Amino acid sequence: MKNCISYLTLCAALCLPAAAQADCFVAYKAKQDNPLRLHYGVLSLSGGCPSNSQAQSQADARLRQAGWTLLNVTTVSDSEPSAQMKADAGEHYLRY
Repeated sequence: MKNCISYLTLCAALCLPAAAQADCFVAYKAKQDNPLRLHYGVLSLSGGCPSNSQAQSQADARLRQAGWTLLNVTTVSDSEPSAQMKADAGEHYLRY
C-alpha cells in the first residue's frame, strides 16, 4: 500500500510540469503569391503562450519554411480551439 501511494505521488509530480506548460494555439492568416493563395490556420506552440509579438515571430518562421507569408495573427490562446475554428482552418489546423 505504501509503495502504491509513493508511485501515485511520483506520477502526479511528473505530470504537473507538463500540465503547467500546456500548448498555446495561434490562429493566423497567411498568403502565397503567384498565383495568389490565402488561408486561415491554427498552429500550436509548446511550452505555454508567449507574448503576442513572440507568437507572431514563431508563426512567421514556421510558415516561411513552408513558403507562406504571415499576414496577421488573429488570436493567441492557451485554450483548445472551438469546433468552428477547427472547421474554418480545415487542412491547415495544426499543419505547421
